[in-house]
Amino acid sequence: MKKSFKLEELDCAHCAQKMEDAIAKIDGVNKVNINFMAQKMILDADEDRFEDILKFAEAKIKEVEPDCRLLR
Repeated sequence: MKKSFKLEELDCAHCAQKMEDAIAKIDGVNKVNINFMAQKMILDADEDRFEDILKFAEAKIKEVEPDCRLLR
């Protein structure tokens, strides 16, 4: 399953790359792309576990940049 999400308060391209790298390591993630300029994340992950994977992804985002929010 592939979905796109808007990111709010993403302040740094380097942080976006760190988030992308961390999320890519989550079990069940097929592919992730975070575009700093568009303030957007595209997540492709196992459909059966998508909500759980998304929660892990949100936690990784907060670890890297606490002010950043993923809008659903």
